[in-house]
Amino acid sequence: MACPPVLPVRFPGARILIFAKAPVPGRVKTRLSPALGSRSASDLHARLLLDTVARLATAGLAPLELWCAPDPEQHPFPELANRYGLELHRQQGANLGERMLGGATDALRRSSGVILVGTDCPLLDGAYLERALTALERQDAVLGPAEDGGYVLLGLKGVVDALFRGIPWGGDQVATMTRERMEALRWKWMELPALWDVDRPEDLERLAARRDLGGGHGGWDAAT
Repeated sequence: MACPPVLPVRFPGARILIFAKAPVPGRVKTRLSPALGSRSASDLHARLLLDTVARLATAGLAPLELWCAPDPEQHPFPELANRYGLELHRQQGANLGERMLGGATDALRRSSGVILVGTDCPLLDGAYLERALTALERQDAVLGPAEDGGYVLLGLKGVVDALFRGIPWGGDQVATMTRERMEALRWKWMELPALWDVDRPEDLERLAARRDLGGGHGGWDAAT
């Protein structure tokens, strides 16, 4: 399924890839389920997904692609595609690294650069993405680290398996190992300021305190 971008974009040669899971209770935000319950954790995941797509789709930066798991037909992916004019793709691979590698490889056949993001970072906005896209015009890569040791954004002009293989996804060494591998490749890359994402119970208090980010997760409506 493919739709043209709704808005004119500043970086038409690039692609922004959002990697997203369908909000199925018990399959998303599992580290938050003990604190919230699986249903509320799923609702929080859905709200973060919808907010991320809305922020990036209306920023007018680059064509946006939603890489979906388990498949693009699952709610709310078709509705988001219709609302924002997104391209939908199916994630493929046994782990996050394989899925990102596949998505980046596919998108770079159609573009000069890709930005890979998830849906867990409420501070990931158009200004942050614009910095990444601007830097990618003169760098081999861009890294947006997460405060917990992962990353919230990875920008690439080319794909190398080493960036995605053998990484302990979900651990606190993801960004460190990615830096080491880019250095081994002798790439020129830029690092953006670290952001926090919503993965752990302590992140819920942080989110609730930020009313500008829709704080008060317990009252969020996950409906589209």
